[in-house]
Amino acid sequence: MYDDFTLWPTTPADADAIRTLTRAAYAKWIPLIGRDPLPMRADYDHAVRRHRIVVLRHAGALVGLIEMIPRPDHLLIENVAVAPGFQGKGLGRRLLANAEQVAASLGHAEIRLYTNRAFAENVRLYQRLGYRIDREEAFMGGFTVHMSKPVAAPA
Repeated sequence: MYDDFTLWPTTPADADAIRTLTRAAYAKWIPLIGRDPLPMRADYDHAVRRHRIVVLRHAGALVGLIEMIPRPDHLLIENVAVAPGFQGKGLGRRLLANAEQVAASLGHAEIRLYTNRAFAENVRLYQRLGYRIDREEAFMGGFTVHMSKPVAAPA
């Protein structure tokens, strides 16, 4: 299934494509929460220079991405986005698996992420993939769900 999809690191030239993909991927959540989700507002010119972003391409087109921020004791997943036409095909899982490999390669025993509680299908996906809910906190009229997962050391 993944043979036609390739993972690539980003360069500053990818910022506009990342912004466009993220806006398309998160647009479905606007009616649910009544505002643009935070990844739609992010400064991707800054992010491509400061964060570790890996993109997933299919037939040359950007169809997914994962944005990671190495912290001293864990790897933070800042954003996972998959183009609407490719959602539900396991690409998010592939991107998350890549993040686990990155975390392990950095010597981190834990990976963390957060999402809006209203994005229930995302929370369920993360739980199926082994993430646990650590806490919830009120944020911008809703709730942020903080989740984490232990990462196995590289073999």
